[in-house]
Amino acid sequence: MYSRCGKVWVARQVFDRMESRNVFAWTAMINGYVSNGHLDEAVILFREMQIRDGIPPNNVSLVSILPACSSLAALIGGKQIHGYSIRRMLNSATSFANALIDMYFRCGSICYAQRVFENENFLKDSISWSSVISGFGMHGRGRDAVCTFNKMLGYGIRPDMITLIGVLSACSRSGLVKEGIDVYDTAINEYGMKPSLEACACMVDMLGRAGQLKDALDFVQQMPIKPGPSVWGALINACIAYGDSEMLELAYGVLIHLEPENPSNYVSLSNVCALSRKWDVVAKVRTMMKVKGLRKTPGLSWIDVNNQTHHFYVADKQHYCSELIYELLDHLSSMMKRVNIDFDLMNFT
Repeated sequence: MYSRCGKVWVARQVFDRMESRNVFAWTAMINGYVSNGHLDEAVILFREMQIRDGIPPNNVSLVSILPACSSLAALIGGKQIHGYSIRRMLNSATSFANALIDMYFRCGSICYAQRVFENENFLKDSISWSSVISGFGMHGRGRDAVCTFNKMLGYGIRPDMITLIGVLSACSRSGLVKEGIDVYDTAINEYGMKPSLEACACMVDMLGRAGQLKDALDFVQQMPIKPGPSVWGALINACIAYGDSEMLELAYGVLIHLEPENPSNYVSLSNVCALSRKWDVVAKVRTMMKVKGLRKTPGLSWIDVNNQTHHFYVADKQHYCSELIYELLDHLSSMMKRVNIDFDLMNFT
């Protein structure tokens, strides 16, 4: 309970006061650490369970610790867990095999992920297939993702929305437009799947990355469901990449209607119109912002490290590592200047 509420330190106090701890108590504490981003502590506790109390992990324990190995890119630890499961004959559980596949892909060991999927004696479900498809897509192997998707259909397993989004994302990253369209048509027309906003956004992203902006816009306008911000956002990214200011202006105009309280859409539309010297539109957009009481929010970026999200605003120096970060940026700036690379430090603040 405490772990689920984010109070993992309280959960640890309760755990430490227990006179007798079984595998379920250890697993609950390990899972609490993993869920709250304390990955190193989870790995340490997993080892203590076996060394201090002599309790062998069960299948649930193994499934709980594998995400920590994935996030830490701890391939050696993941392999040790895999070997343990084989010796204890715990590797036939579908949930464990799925977690193992995900771990190997996230650690960059594609061959081991394939080996688990193809050789391990477990009942493959849609999650198993989706994990492999997403893993191939993660590493830019779109054709392998499509091939796996077709094999899945050949085995009579119905795709779900997670599977569809995984293979469409893989096609998008690999530039496989025709294959992506075929996959989408198969899912919708042959398996009766209803398009989701996420799947449609993947289609727009795929067409947009390939430079097929008109086809992307046609797809948006012919969608059976109302396009949301994610769909128009995918089109906007493509317009920016290929410099289509006219379509970009159209897309931002729609976004303003969808998200009337989002000031960034107004600012972006104003900037696009300013580049086209449409000063009357710029003035109109700024007036709209003023009437609605909207203000430009500071730029924000973030990065996830060990399941912890670090936020950075423009010119932000509040982060506890800000001094070190700025020193590193200064060092990179000097290195880039020495090789005659134009560098503007303000773009990184």
